[in-house]
Amino acid sequence: MLVPILVVLLGFFGLLWSADRFVGAAAATAYRAGMSIMLVGMTIVSIGTSAPEIVVSIMASLDGAPNLATGNALGSNIANIALVLGITAMVVPVPVRFTIVRRELPLLLGATGLAGYALADGQLGRLDGLLLLALLVLSLWWLFRADTADTDHGAEIPGMALGKALIWLALTLVIMIASSRALVWGATQLARDLGVSELMIGLTVVAIGTSLPELAACIASALKRHHDLAIGNVIGSNLFNMLAVLPIPGLLAPGATDPAAASRDYPVMLILTLALAAVLLWQRRGRVGRLIGAVFTLSYIAYLGWLGTSGAA
Repeated sequence: MLVPILVVLLGFFGLLWSADRFVGAAAATAYRAGMSIMLVGMTIVSIGTSAPEIVVSIMASLDGAPNLATGNALGSNIANIALVLGITAMVVPVPVRFTIVRRELPLLLGATGLAGYALADGQLGRLDGLLLLALLVLSLWWLFRADTADTDHGAEIPGMALGKALIWLALTLVIMIASSRALVWGATQLARDLGVSELMIGLTVVAIGTSLPELAACIASALKRHHDLAIGNVIGSNLFNMLAVLPIPGLLAPGATDPAAASRDYPVMLILTLALAAVLLWQRRGRVGRLIGAVFTLSYIAYLGWLGTSGAA
């Protein structure tokens, strides 16, 4: 059991290191295209911080562990709202412009609803995956079409030449793939050794580990008062988890899903998503303060406790 634990830790470290530099290189590339801070957060940074989830899900599906991939997608969304945004808000309250929420939040709600539809029958097939990917394409088209470039957002973007940025993109992607491969292998071995289901491992160990890049990016953005980047990262990452990560097991390893995914974990994710929407729409000036952050964080601790008491298998 020691070897799988060491491999999981090595995979986490590799994911964190590579994802952080992937985000910087991707943001530097996007900056030269004249994108707004929110769009950078919703797309480039979100893709970068969601890349571990995407690669982990691909490797898990190819390794015959699709439930680990499904758990990774659902668990990452739960962790992004309750843990990542919760801790970020406790460190620095995050104000959100109402005009931004009105435009991007409906996309997340639509993606969450479509994911529930895909999981409702206990099967995740290729048609489900294609529907989710189609909404992803539509969402990206809408985001780029509605975007308006900011007058000045160079402070949080690394001063990196295009050639250097592309080299770092390629290098960190290779490291993420290798690290994710190690993480999936180690997590699967742990599940088998401990008698824990692949879904449970995906919901907890893998989900938390692959959500750490989002946590680092959000706290750093909030501390620098780049709130659009922070909230855009959370909304964008959850959008990509539903529309780019969840379809992977349906496309690569279609079949039955763990019943707990639809009966236990999806409802938790849905409630948290609706709670986030309510918080952001509560006032014309949406704000995620320290009290709300504490409630989100405590809800995540309660969720983990529920997972522990509901049984490992």
